[in-house]
Formats: sequence, C-alpha cells, structure tokens
Amino acid sequence: MDTPYSKSALPEPVRAPFGKYRVSIMDWYIAREIVLPFLFGVGAFSSIGVSVGALFELIRRVTESGLAIGLAIQIFALKLPEFIVLAFPMSTLLATMMAYSRFSADSELIALRGCGVSIRRIVAPAVILSFLVTGLTFAFNELITPAANYRATTTLERALNSERPPFRERNILYREFQEAPDEPDERQMTRLFYAQKFDGNQMYNLTVLDYSQAGLSQIVSADSATFDFNSKVWNFYDGTIYAVSPDGSFRHIVKFDNQEIQLPSAPFDIANSTKEASEMNIAEASGYLRNVIRQTGNEQLIRTWETRIQQKYSLPFVCVVFGLVGASLGVRPQRTGRATSFGISVIIIFGYYLLAFICNALGEVGIFSPFLSAWLPTVIFLSVGVYLLLRVSR
Repeated sequence: MDTPYSKSALPEPVRAPFGKYRVSIMDWYIAREIVLPFLFGVGAFSSIGVSVGALFELIRRVTESGLAIGLAIQIFALKLPEFIVLAFPMSTLLATMMAYSRFSADSELIALRGCGVSIRRIVAPAVILSFLVTGLTFAFNELITPAANYRATTTLERALNSERPPFRERNILYREFQEAPDEPDERQMTRLFYAQKFDGNQMYNLTVLDYSQAGLSQIVSADSATFDFNSKVWNFYDGTIYAVSPDGSFRHIVKFDNQEIQLPSAPFDIANSTKEASEMNIAEASGYLRNVIRQTGNEQLIRTWETRIQQKYSLPFVCVVFGLVGASLGVRPQRTGRATSFGISVIIIFGYYLLAFICNALGEVGIFSPFLSAWLPTVIFLSVGVYLLLRVSR
C-alpha cells in the first residue's frame, strides 16, 4: 500500500505534446509569469513611444492647423503598430528579467536546481517565447506597420490640404553611371536626365545630357515625353537633338516632332514612387533598391537603403537576444525588485540602441558594410547573453 509520500502516490506532471517534445508544468508556469510583464511592457513602452513620437505632434496639429479630432484619433491609431513593434524587444527584456528575478527572490530557482533542473533548462521557456515574439515582430513589420505608416502619412497630408500625390510632381532628376574603362573601381556618369514636371503619365520640359562618349556628346531637349513599357523605349515630343563635337561646338542640330530614344525606365520609376523606407516591407524595399536606387549610381543612397533592408531582417531577432540577456541576468542568485529590473532594462535598451545608431552611421558612410552595420549590435548583445548564461550555469 502506498504511503502518502511514496513516489507512486505523487501526481504525474501534466505534459502536453509539442511535436516530439513535451511541455512540462514548469514550462507553462514560467511562460505565464513571463507573459503578464511582457504585456505590461508592451503597453508601457508603446505608450511612451507613441506619446513622444506622434501624440504631441498631433495635438499641435489640432491646435495650430485645425486638424479634426476624429482624424487625429484615426492617425494616432494608425501610428500605434510602429511603436508596438518597437516595444516588443524591450518588453521581452523587461518580462524575462522581472520573471526570473522573482523566481530567484522567492527561492524558486533554488528549489528547481535542487530537483536537478539545470539553469539552461530553466531559461529555455524564455528563449522559446522570445522566438515566438520574433515571429510576431516580423509579421508586424511585413504586413501591418508599413501599410499603417503610409496610410497615416497620406491621411494627415490630405487633412492638411497638402496631400501627397501618388507620384512626384516636379524636378525629376536621374543620373546613370557605369564603370570607367580606365579605372575599374571608379564610376563615371553616362547620362543626366531631368524633367521639370510630371502628371502621372507624361513628363514635361525634359533635358537629357549624354556623356556615354568621351565628354558631352549629345543633348536632347523636348517639351514632353512618355515611357512605353511594352517596347521599353521613350517617346519624346516636340524637341531638338544637339550633337556636340569634342571641342564643345554643335556638330549638327536635329528638330523632331516625335522621336523614340532608348533610355532606362528608372526616371519614370523614381517619379512614381513616393514611399519612404518605413512605409515599405522587405519585398517592396528590395524591389525599389534594385530597380531604382541602384540605377542612380549614388553609392551613399544605395548603402543607406541596403542598411535599412538589413535592419528589417535584424530587428525582430533583437527579441531573442533581449530574452536571453534578461533571463541570464534574472537567474543570478540575488534579490532584485521590479523597479530595479525596470531600471536595468532601460540601461540595456539605451546601450543597444546607442550602439545600433553608431553602427548605422558607420554603415551609411561606408566604414561598415550594410550587413555588418545592421547585425553587429545583435551579435554583440547575443554574445553577452550567452556569456552571462554560461557564467551563471557554472
């Protein structure tokens, strides 16, 4: 007969199947303790961010520019996803640190260690939840935040009677580059395209300078032009072609009513795109970089867009890094209150984003590659998290 304290009399742990792995009562308990402060952190950090980044500006628009309160509330709601997604990594750090600090203060970690549970096994639920938050962050960044940002911008501009048109109306400038024949590492401008006006279909008052030969070889001036996407050619109307001799004099001048000219579609693509990087998902930003930005030959602008795209990949994984760092700090054998955990979280967050800002600046000026500038802060803090975990596991 089993005694009340015999092994067979103790209830078996409830385990739920999760693929070929099983989630124990301990995992559910730790996850519950992490989720509540995580939700608190999302609310707190996103409220602070949206207040500083959007609310004060909207209040100013209401009082100074007469923005309707209803529209201000709508724009405020559209800006929320941007700040919620920024709050996910910070909330992950705060939640894991607060949860594991409480376990340590209440001697629950000592009890688990006494039952033979390793520190790495105790931290595992936090890491798994951090990966789930990473997926949620990626989904927000791809499906919700860019569209919400674009709609918020257009709604505000429409309300203030300064609506952004779906195309660039004036001063379309495009420079085409190619490698210099004598210096492979250098790039030289081959064409300069300028249009004074654009109505969404046709460009007006155009000038094209052709430098494909040694020096300026041709000037094309036209009253208007359109791009034929089927035949991939430009149709210039009511213009003049000036052929320039090497000495700078005009060799001959040809006037035309309609002239087909082989030029890239990039000027038309530039005129039809008005979205910022924060208003595009990865696919849109990559397409704009490939089809438009690279064609300009502006190396600094290309590096900037490459860095922005890499940041769209790296930002979600900050949740995993912060989850690991927070859990590793929380399981240390010391008593840490919620206020202390919050303060430490703020310091870590400030340090990470300061490092990210510095790396971003170094990437834009060409000292770091776009990949390195976007991922280096994540790798550094991941290394710190792994080091802390190995140290506390000894």
